[in-house]
Amino acid sequence: MQNFINIFTHGIFIKHAWFVLAVPFLSFVFVGLVLRPLSKKASGLIATLSISVTTLFVYGIIAECFLMHRVPSGAAWQVPWLRYQDGLSATLGVLVDPLSLLLMCVVTTVSALVHLYSIGYMRGDEGVGRYFAFLNLFTFSMLGLVVAPNILQIFIFWELVGVSSFLLIGYYYEKPQAVAASKKAFIVTRFADLGFFIGIFILGYYGFQSFSRLGPTVPQALSPFDFAYLTSPAFIEFFKHETYMIFGLSIFSLTLILVFMGACGKSAMFPLHIWLPDAMEGPTPVSALIHAATMVVAGVYLVARMFPLFVASPEALGLVQCVGTFTCLFAATIGCTQDDIKRVLAFSTLSQIGYMMFALGVCHGGNTLGYTASLFHLFTHAFFKALLFLGAGSIIHALHTNNVWEMGGLVKAMPITHLTFLVATLSISGIPPFSGFFSKDEILLSAFINHQYLTFVIALLVAGLTSFYMFRVYFLTFWSEAKWHGHVHKPQEASWTMTLPLLLLAVLAAISGFTPIAKWIFYTKSQVESHRLFFVPVFGVLVAAFGFLLAMLFYTGDRKIVDHVVLKFAWMYGVIKHKFYIDEVYLWITKKVIFRFIAFPVAWFDRRIVDGGVNLAAWVTRKTGWLLRFLQTGQVQTYGIWLVSGGLVMLLVLLTL
Repeated sequence: MQNFINIFTHGIFIKHAWFVLAVPFLSFVFVGLVLRPLSKKASGLIATLSISVTTLFVYGIIAECFLMHRVPSGAAWQVPWLRYQDGLSATLGVLVDPLSLLLMCVVTTVSALVHLYSIGYMRGDEGVGRYFAFLNLFTFSMLGLVVAPNILQIFIFWELVGVSSFLLIGYYYEKPQAVAASKKAFIVTRFADLGFFIGIFILGYYGFQSFSRLGPTVPQALSPFDFAYLTSPAFIEFFKHETYMIFGLSIFSLTLILVFMGACGKSAMFPLHIWLPDAMEGPTPVSALIHAATMVVAGVYLVARMFPLFVASPEALGLVQCVGTFTCLFAATIGCTQDDIKRVLAFSTLSQIGYMMFALGVCHGGNTLGYTASLFHLFTHAFFKALLFLGAGSIIHALHTNNVWEMGGLVKAMPITHLTFLVATLSISGIPPFSGFFSKDEILLSAFINHQYLTFVIALLVAGLTSFYMFRVYFLTFWSEAKWHGHVHKPQEASWTMTLPLLLLAVLAAISGFTPIAKWIFYTKSQVESHRLFFVPVFGVLVAAFGFLLAMLFYTGDRKIVDHVVLKFAWMYGVIKHKFYIDEVYLWITKKVIFRFIAFPVAWFDRRIVDGGVNLAAWVTRKTGWLLRFLQTGQVQTYGIWLVSGGLVMLLVLLTL
């Protein structure tokens, strides 16, 4: 036993951290280029095995950190990549610190279980090899993002995540809806990433300007692009004192707002949320992977990674709070009216990501408990949201419908799915002792102790709405009268490859709240430990219980109550059910404004001026060549005529002078 423990005390796993990126990438190449055309079954097995090995390796790194009672704070592995000049270079590497370890654990764990689940869910699909290759690529991209030691690497993998999500959302490329959803996700996030890209340019410019003066004072800072340098007090102080103003904002705050714009796109914050519900067109395991632990939390991770910069800008951090608070209420309200089980979970994701964002934002009040609370909720949310999506996938797999009104009566037909879905529902609703209770309690507490009382009240309201719409789905799906009789065979549990991930995630959703996250992840440790208010969790549980009782009243008895409420508030219900017509507004702006006044004039200029200029040059060249061809005929008579004519012309010119 001692020899086994000694393995984790020599830092072997940390020294070889590059393994975390190498295995998923090699698996993607091997599955995509070699196995995909040869064997569907082998593609799934190798892809799943590779991510499982990566997950175990990440656990090895975590075990080393626990046994050594410390977590490294720098790049465990890096190689030179781009060297522009002295003092301006970039590297590719693997950053091992508490924040990256948390995300590595979440991404690999959920991804491994989604891979295993997909073996059963995608059985018989013609493109299963392509599917698993894309899953490997997505996991590799997310891992490259969360372990990036500098802002250039994070942007490269940020875009690679966008590409791989585009491929997965549009996996069913023969369906027009899937193609449209993948394009929508790609285009919307590209608009957001433009702001992020400009922010990186500004950070790089001021980073290089200050590096020659401040670089030597920052330990282990390799370049002005490294997070170790960009988040150092010396650079922040230098950047904050730049007096250049744009739109009434300092260049420092404006840069962080541009970076946050990229975070809003990836995490689907209002008003860039419109791509996420449509992303349901991909296979359900893809929805679990994107919505639970990977793509949508990338924005939260980016703000957390650059948190020292955001803390130094009250304007930027205040914007994070406002956007997060509004998004969580906005999405929760819509979630109460949706009929597609996956869309309910999608809007639930928007709401929970809003929780994480405003938890970071309320830290401008002085206490930074929200930093720990946000990442704690990111950790617990990954497991119960993945469980909800995979549970929904099992239901859809059995009934071949997404509509909750066409389900019902599954409590006995699918007992494992019922039990695991109930655990996830209790967790997301904040019912103790499940994990969501602990992390949501921390977020509520962080808002209250920072005197953000309006945010605190909205967060309590959203907790009640979350409990309501999740138990609405639960009761309609499992306890209402079965609507599937005569349409499908009696539903039953799927294969063990689908039920085993459900059981494992149920265990994690139940116990992950007891993880001592605050011991390892904090911005100011004393502030994490200082405040404990008894009434905050009590209020949280009471509003969750009220949401549960309301859902039970509406959806376990006579439906006349629901019909009466919907009829009484028909106009409001219609507006909410249509998602406040935000998509229609975007479509109108796109067609009536952008296409008419920007795209069409640009297209006209491109066709008439740019292409016209090129075509004119080609026409002149052709005509000139056509005329000049008469000078080279190969006939002596013609040359004689030109010689005599030229001589006569020259003689005439000389005589006239």
